[in-house]
Amino acid sequence: MKLPALNTKSVRPAELNRREFFKSGGAVATVTLGTGVTLMAFGGDAHANADAGKRWGLLIDVNKCASDCNACVKGCSDENGWKMDGENPETDPQWIRKVDLKHKQTGREVSMPMMCQHCEEPPCVDVCPTGASFKRVDGIVLVDKHICIGCRYCMMACPFKARSFVHEEIEDQKPNAPRGKGTVESCTLCVHRVDKGGEPACVEACAKTGHQAMMFGDLNDPESEISKALLAYSSTGLRDDLRLNPGVRYSNL
Repeated sequence: MKLPALNTKSVRPAELNRREFFKSGGAVATVTLGTGVTLMAFGGDAHANADAGKRWGLLIDVNKCASDCNACVKGCSDENGWKMDGENPETDPQWIRKVDLKHKQTGREVSMPMMCQHCEEPPCVDVCPTGASFKRVDGIVLVDKHICIGCRYCMMACPFKARSFVHEEIEDQKPNAPRGKGTVESCTLCVHRVDKGGEPACVEACAKTGHQAMMFGDLNDPESEISKALLAYSSTGLRDDLRLNPGVRYSNL
């Protein structure tokens, strides 16, 4: 099922020229972080495997998400090489986190994973002065770490607190998930797995627990499992009032 499209926002010529300037400079330089790891991993070649006919997304059933389960967070951490030490929640990576909600009137409590919502109209992309924050044609929102200047405008613009800033030097990085001090990062939908026909690590980890709370697929394909589920059951996008058309949907919220 294809989610409704919104009007494309215009870009001022001066803004476009500034972004193109930074992009052209970033295209000729690469920062090496370690063996097989470069910040350009999500740069110029990131669009190569993207299919304009697809829109990748997630459907999360909060009724199946156990409050004491952290499998999706651990799966993402292991796959992408980030750690949450818990000592300073304000500076911990925010690729994915569990959020507990309680309804004030009914007292109903639910637990759910929160990550980048991979919006069709991502505010993080709108405010980025260098074009480091960008959206692929298949809907996956990424950060080109090489041209990210660490201004953190995208962090302020994101209504989901889904991005974090790397404050310290990074060691023992994963080649598939380049990270660098002074840059911003967030959930990538495990784009390195998706481009090879796989699914995000969080979805795989959730399935292994038997909860089956997370479903991944092509929102544009009416025959995909996720599209059929969205057609059969009601769902909601977080902050639908902002008209961002997120690629992550929640049912039974």
